Amino acid sequence: MEKFYPELSAQFARLLASLAGRKIAVIGHARPDGDCIGSQVALARVLQARGSDVICVNADVVPRRLQFLIPGMIFLRPDEVLRNTEDRAAIFVDCADHARGGERLKACYPEPVAMIDHHLSNVGYAAYNLIDSASAATCEILAGIFFDNDLVVDAVAAQALFAGILTDTGQFRFSSTSRRCFVLAGELVARGARPAEVGYELYERESEGKLRLLQHYLASLRLEQGGRICIGSLAPGVFDATGSSIEDTEGLVDYARSIDGVEIGALIEERTDGTVKASLRAKEPALRVDLVAAQFNGGGHACAAGLNLKTGTENFYARLLAAMTERLRIVDAARKT
Repeated sequence: MEKFYPELSAQFARLLASLAGRKIAVIGHARPDGDCIGSQVALARVLQARGSDVICVNADVVPRRLQFLIPGMIFLRPDEVLRNTEDRAAIFVDCADHARGGERLKACYPEPVAMIDHHLSNVGYAAYNLIDSASAATCEILAGIFFDNDLVVDAVAAQALFAGILTDTGQFRFSSTSRRCFVLAGELVARGARPAEVGYELYERESEGKLRLLQHYLASLRLEQGGRICIGSLAPGVFDATGSSIEDTEGLVDYARSIDGVEIGALIEERTDGTVKASLRAKEPALRVDLVAAQFNGGGHACAAGLNLKTGTENFYARLLAAMTERLRIVDAARKT
């Protein structure tokens, strides 16, 4: 049978050999999403099945809607890890750069043994760098290399991997969705993934606060550049005002992108501490919103990127709009040639 990831799977086999007898920490990124938690759960389960002592570590708590993926799993926060002096081999998953897991975890694990990721902006920061930016999700990569290496994928791991692929493909709608995504999803269902349960937990359990937050975001939407760009914002204090939380911002930016004629959508979050977070979404890869985010020390994918600014937030709306407008100009020029 043809392998899903021939080169990465061979590299992963070498990684497994190097991990023999070692305790392992699987690190995910701050504000974890479905692909992050799914990757952590699945990798931890597969390593545990091989006899490894494995913990999962995140800077932030596992979101409410993703709790169903972690039965019996050990998820720790930075404070808990820093109090524990155990030497563990660190594997970062779904982290576009070493700092994506948070500065404290970067300092705690300065030399990761491995990194597995699908972000276009990732240049590698570990001893083993398993990167495929053509993949829709890190869970897609993990599922492929697990199957290529004939590793045990139990029902819990299969469910986690399916959830990660589902979320990062936008329910199999985004341009990154490939035949391989569907083939792997089918294999995961055969191993115990339950699509109906995943869909219910992820998309049919919205809180009242999330809907009130959505109202605020929709009311803020502004069309720019003749309707080709749509930007919405959340003002400081909106979470308290709506009874929502930071995790409830997940998916809001997709409403801006979904408007007919809009090519780039954005969500700007203004925090009470003066910092700014922005999420960017594009309808086609040529728009490269990862390059827009990179101008503000962010990164991500061609169609989905983000950034966090702790300083230099003055006139951010205008600066972000200018950067997105320039991307449109570049793409327009390329289309004419």
